[in-house]
Amino acid sequence: MTSWQYWPMPTTTISVTHATKEILRSLAQHEHTSIQAVVLKAALEDRRRQILEQGNEAYAVLRADPIAWAAELKERRAWEATLGDGLNGE
Repeated sequence: MTSWQYWPMPTTTISVTHATKEILRSLAQHEHTSIQAVVLKAALEDRRRQILEQGNEAYAVLRADPIAWAAELKERRAWEATLGDGLNGE
């Protein structure tokens, strides 16, 4: 269990179909958790997916512009130089 499952949080009611409720109930049973935890996990995973898709779309636009992409690669090379900063794994 993660820490957010122990924090008291305000609640609200949402309407779902009976089929959706049964799917949520089944998932909660399978994961040995609550329906609320299943809904939160699904929402967080969907938000993460959206963020990754937006990032991929932004990189596609960047790569489509040869000048902007060359500048991106130049900046990456500059940052790669910081990897050898001599901190020995600290």
